[in-house]
Amino acid sequence: MIPNFSMTMNICFILVTLITVWLFYAAANRSNLFLIIAIAWLLVQTALGFSKFYLTSKTVPPRFALLVIPPLVLIATVFVTKRGRRFIDNLDLGVLTFLHAVRIVVEVVLLNLSMQKLVPQLMTFEGRNFDIISGITAPLVYYFGFVKPKLGRKTLLVWNFICLALLLNIVINAVLSIPSPFQKFAFEQPNIAVLYFPFVWLPCCVVPIVLFAHLAAIKQLLNKNKSKDILRVTLINSEHKVK
Repeated sequence: MIPNFSMTMNICFILVTLITVWLFYAAANRSNLFLIIAIAWLLVQTALGFSKFYLTSKTVPPRFALLVIPPLVLIATVFVTKRGRRFIDNLDLGVLTFLHAVRIVVEVVLLNLSMQKLVPQLMTFEGRNFDIISGITAPLVYYFGFVKPKLGRKTLLVWNFICLALLLNIVINAVLSIPSPFQKFAFEQPNIAVLYFPFVWLPCCVVPIVLFAHLAAIKQLLNKNKSKDILRVTLINSEHKVK
């Protein structure tokens, strides 16, 4: 039986996913290759979500792995290839930072799904999930880091590392709450929403983009020889877009 998802939450999550893709597309200097890959991947996962493919939970490896492994492999490939590292170095750090504001809406959606008994409470900010802090602080870090630059490279690095840790915390808890041979938490109310469309888009698209945004930002900021130039160019680009 398909859960009775709120139409409002469905639409809200579809929009936040599309906004996440658009923001990364903007950060990637409107890379058509990224856009094609993202759209194709979302369509594939939409079809699998509607087909109930992920509801079979006893397989080893679990079918859920198909949502997360391909994006992780792609991220690793980008980091280990010369062309991929060049792609990372050309990303707009300011937009990558602002992108994390979408996590506010994601947390509101998760809270609503918890109230509908479709995800465990531990996946919300009422439980073990403090990721909303990343979303709330992202616009502030963007403003004081790039619009009215007051924050230095070290502060931006610390913020990215903290928010990355918050992301990994909820990802681990969410994965171990999904019905599978590896489930460790939330047996009374498993994480089932992410097995259906549109919420399959959370682990297959939104989370990987957010993860990559942090890793790419950290890579740029750790490059001491280029970090000042990166911040300066990002600031110039932001001012130009405003004009």
